[in-house]
Amino acid sequence: MEVCVATIGMIHSDTGGLRLNREWNRRQRHQVRTLSTFRISNSASTTPSTSSALLLGKPSLGSSAMEQLDIERGVCIPFRKYTPETVRNKVLESRGAILSLLARGAQIVWNLGFYWSALTYDCLVGRDEEVVPYRARQLRNLLCDLGPSFIKAGQVLANRPDIIREDYMNELCILQDDVPPFPNQVAFAIIEDELGQPLEKVFSKISSQTIAAASLGQVYRATLRETGEDVAIKVQRPGIEPIIYRDLFLFRTLASFLNGISLQKLGCNAELIVDEFGEKLLEELDYTLEARNIEDFIENFKNDPTVKIPRVYKKLSGSRVLVMEWIDGIRCTDPQAIKEAGIDVNGFLTVGVSAALRQLLEFGLFHGDPHPGNIFAMRDGRIAYVDFGNVAVLSQQNKQILIDAVVHAVNEDYVEMANDFTRLGFLASGTDVSPIIPALEAIWQNSSGKGLSDFNFRSVTGKFNQLVYQYPIRIPERFSLVIRSLLTQEGICFTLKPDFKFLEVAYPYVAKRLLTDPNPALRERLIQVLFKDGVFQWKRLENLIVLAKENVAKMNNNPALQVKNRSMNWQVQKKLDLTDTIRDGARMFLVDAGIRRQLLMAFTEDSKLHIQELFDVYRLVQDEIDVSSVALEVLRDLPEVTREFMLSWSESVLSDR
Repeated sequence: MEVCVATIGMIHSDTGGLRLNREWNRRQRHQVRTLSTFRISNSASTTPSTSSALLLGKPSLGSSAMEQLDIERGVCIPFRKYTPETVRNKVLESRGAILSLLARGAQIVWNLGFYWSALTYDCLVGRDEEVVPYRARQLRNLLCDLGPSFIKAGQVLANRPDIIREDYMNELCILQDDVPPFPNQVAFAIIEDELGQPLEKVFSKISSQTIAAASLGQVYRATLRETGEDVAIKVQRPGIEPIIYRDLFLFRTLASFLNGISLQKLGCNAELIVDEFGEKLLEELDYTLEARNIEDFIENFKNDPTVKIPRVYKKLSGSRVLVMEWIDGIRCTDPQAIKEAGIDVNGFLTVGVSAALRQLLEFGLFHGDPHPGNIFAMRDGRIAYVDFGNVAVLSQQNKQILIDAVVHAVNEDYVEMANDFTRLGFLASGTDVSPIIPALEAIWQNSSGKGLSDFNFRSVTGKFNQLVYQYPIRIPERFSLVIRSLLTQEGICFTLKPDFKFLEVAYPYVAKRLLTDPNPALRERLIQVLFKDGVFQWKRLENLIVLAKENVAKMNNNPALQVKNRSMNWQVQKKLDLTDTIRDGARMFLVDAGIRRQLLMAFTEDSKLHIQELFDVYRLVQDEIDVSSVALEVLRDLPEVTREFMLSWSESVLSDR
């Protein structure tokens, strides 16, 4: 694992430290905004505890669960808003705070104890299965009564099949869209307090009803008096922070008592689950952090003409109020309105899936809550996202392992697929994966064995949920967000097109990325895909090219690309550009003796020259290749390639001696 030593003295703002872990993950995309860090290799003698000591400049007070989070991420977090110690100090800072904590604890124990006794009675009288719908509904209402932390916990549990059964999960999903609002006069007072001036001085108009209400805040529509622009105002629930800190302390205390049972019965660390939840919750509570998330999404998609991210009015925003550009779009669950707007549904679906996969595999910053109220279709064909408080952050290591998992799925390498689960943190390090391999093979073959048209992401997830109960699998919080996000977006796609097939859209994007991305790691994975058991897969190469061309064609059908008055810096790919791939392939052929041997064998397999296969591949790409550009790129690299070839040759000669 890589560890980093940060210049702590530079972190003097309230939010600067919170951003360091995100900046580290995204430093290649945001060089200007990267904080000063130094990377050092983690030697065999460096343990997680000594790593933490290096980061903080003193012995770590953090728990092993927090250290495990850092190990899984493969990144360093020298300062964070959430730690068990921070929460404890905040809650126990005064005698009044302790009394408040005791009162809150008594309230929670009474309500949850009463509910638990009802469940126990159901089991004793043998009616536990028949009353499940009622008890699930009762649990949802109970969480609403207990307040924001429990509503948020219910939303998290709605995506944790490793913790709660499916029928309860389905009921808790309602919490993601249906939360009672708090009074307007309270919300308006918070906005005025944050702005430091009366509402009427800033806004000429503000809606009398909330546009949306969530666990931590609610949204109004308003018009700026100065410019006449429509904006969305997100305002936080009053007095929410002390409640959340108290609840997190109680959650963590309970988890410490239940940790042994949790590890034995569920195979997961209860403290780790609470720490993941607490870290995400406190991040979401800070609207200045959400504003920065929005800025990151804008930066990521700045050259993509098919994605719309609302801008933030930073001068009008703070830690409790966020003012954003109003998105005048069509809800993605209204297929009739989308068709009436003249938007090509197939093209729009391609845009949506490609945008989601770019977030997951390219940026490492993923919208964690894309429910129908947070995704819109713009009338010019773009897809628009709102609400960036809940995001999943994936390290470079996580992204590469996910791409590896795709490659292993294509190659039907179920042993490595099982190992990917360990590398991603679904299984504890050292877990024997051999019992899981047959189950993974059965799930994948049953889901995709009849072709891409029969693949359904929800059915695969359902089968995987069953696997979670049989094996010691824990779904890390960031991946539970990813799974929920993909499921939600697939559900939206089904609404727009009932016969929608996820892989028919996802595979073309992955194929294009494997063929065209200049990342050396992806070049290596392309080779893994093209060679199976040492045999070159000509048909697979043809399929990749066909799928990649299909992705480009579908993206070009989007109306957003047809608008003439777009900024000229938007990058629109009219055809599949294989220039870099061919150039890098030529370099590898000349420099890498192993690749050269494999490719030569591919041309001469079965004691014949595969001229026809080569011609078939060329026929697929001849319209996509600018021969003069490719030749120019190869000539430009020739001196460097020649040097590398000579070095490689001399090393091989010396090693033979």
